[in-house]
Amino acid sequence: MGRHVIGLAGELPPGSRRIVEAEGRSIGVFNVHGSYYALRNSCPHQAAPLCLGAVKGMTMPCKPGEYIWAREGEIVRCPWHGWEFDITTGRSIFNPHKMRVKTYEVTVEQAGDELPDEVETFPVTVEEGLVILHT
Repeated sequence: MGRHVIGLAGELPPGSRRIVEAEGRSIGVFNVHGSYYALRNSCPHQAAPLCLGAVKGMTMPCKPGEYIWAREGEIVRCPWHGWEFDITTGRSIFNPHKMRVKTYEVTVEQAGDELPDEVETFPVTVEEGLVILHT
């Protein structure tokens, strides 16, 4: 399992995303309401760049005549054909038991001496954690 430093947690505030290359794969890292999630940046339908799609909410089951909008910021919509996926689980909205996109673990760790060698570093005071993608 690989470890890839994505950046400081403060650089990825709630509602934002970052697309990264890790071990030859394009992966989208999302901050959803302060929790971090990662999805393969490839829609299972026709390999569109899924993580570049709109991030929205969805309508929830309700009584006739009601309209309940929820889960704002938790659903990514494929930019090519509109297929929707739950960022928190990778499961599709239309068929969650059979259609999904690959997910990856993301953690926030204390910043320290673990930055890659190719990154120029300077002495700093640690005030935020690092967002780490695990592949």
